[in-house]
Amino acid sequence: MSTAVVVGSGPNGLAAAVHLARHGVEVQVLEAADTIGGGTRSSELTLPGLLHDECSAFHPMGAGSPYLQTLDLERYGLSWRWADVDCAHPLDSGEAGLLHRSVDETAAGLGADGPRWQRMFGNLADGFDDLAADLMRPIVNIPRHPLKLASFGPRALLPAGITARWWRTEKGRALFGGVAAHAYYRLDRPATSAVGLMIIAAGHRYGWPVAEGGSQSITSALAAVLTDWGGKIATGVRVDSIADIPPADVVLLDLSPSAALSIFGEQIPQRVARAYRRFRHGPAAFKVDYAVEGGVPWRDPDCGRAGTVHLGGTFAEIAAAEKDVSSGRMPQRPFVLVGQQYLADAGRSKGNLHPLYAYAHVPHGYTGDATSAITAQIERFAPGFRDRVVATVSSGPAQLAQSNANYVGGDIIGGANTETQVVLRPRIALDPYSTGVAGTYLCSASTPPGAGAHGMSGYNAAQSALRYLRRHGDDVL
Repeated sequence: MSTAVVVGSGPNGLAAAVHLARHGVEVQVLEAADTIGGGTRSSELTLPGLLHDECSAFHPMGAGSPYLQTLDLERYGLSWRWADVDCAHPLDSGEAGLLHRSVDETAAGLGADGPRWQRMFGNLADGFDDLAADLMRPIVNIPRHPLKLASFGPRALLPAGITARWWRTEKGRALFGGVAAHAYYRLDRPATSAVGLMIIAAGHRYGWPVAEGGSQSITSALAAVLTDWGGKIATGVRVDSIADIPPADVVLLDLSPSAALSIFGEQIPQRVARAYRRFRHGPAAFKVDYAVEGGVPWRDPDCGRAGTVHLGGTFAEIAAAEKDVSSGRMPQRPFVLVGQQYLADAGRSKGNLHPLYAYAHVPHGYTGDATSAITAQIERFAPGFRDRVVATVSSGPAQLAQSNANYVGGDIIGGANTETQVVLRPRIALDPYSTGVAGTYLCSASTPPGAGAHGMSGYNAAQSALRYLRRHGDDVL
């Protein structure tokens, strides 16, 4: 029987392990932390009884993952839950753009921009599954749905600032801009429309669900599948060098390129090592978890129905803040994402005390304290919020990197979405998962298709590993 070691137990590492195990490979997962999950962990961060997601929280791409959908994770305890409204984007005028799973319902709330929203996202949402099948693979592939890809491509390559001009109202532009800001990059750069278009299309197809019981439930379900197929997981095992990896036919690394380089050193060919050294990490997150009595007193009550609330004001304000962050400057009013997961999953709260999740985009390696700036952005659209806060826990880039070594400098998306890296990460290659070391593959969010609890980077890397085993005549495969 062939053997595999997977280093790292984030959703990509576990997805890779499951795929290998289902193909008859004996798999062992090694995790440095005491708990598995990487970016999909949950814990009581503020007060006993309040459950907070430690990083990844909302999962349109997870629910829409072509691979995770094949695993029947619901049979292993995963339940998706949806808030009444997927996402809200309030403005200083007091109104808010609302993103619903339904394209028509979203359009109805955008007034004059409604027909334009329908034209932009109607076909994208209807064809999302076909589009995802192509876009969630390495770009160097023969497309299975070339017409859909040809329709999406020109729009995706535009700067988000250009795409935003499609909408005539500030509400429509801001609603798109808040989602486009998930690219963690300047919105005036080419290809920054891609992330916004895909997340919105996924949301209109699958909504923006949370995992009941916290994002840790995704981890637990994947681990249960792996165990069913004979895979093993060991926690508290650090891998700092090749000597720390047990002998195996293939090795998959749910790690950053720099970590792979550190472990394998001179075994990695120079051309690959140079690419890994050039790999750019993106801006950082600064996260604040709140315990809030009675919930957030939003000026617009509809924000109190939304699982996610984007705080950044107008599209122009968001674009200016993202430009500052990408240039290494801390904006006075950063873009802030607020998570109200308890609206869909009441078990995360305790009585009238609710866990609130918020993070701001800050410069890479930022060493300041953004807690006040984040609180001020919430207060801006929810006067009286400060008076309801019972407890807070702040995690800057250094703390995030300490909790997860893949978050280099506080970069929680696995690498900058620059014009090149958004599609060609971590290097330009026919097989971007290959490290150049025989049988060794990178499977983290630093590989295609990038960040998200979708497991597709792990699945794709595992496919590469299986091809390697077949080429070497393994009789099991």
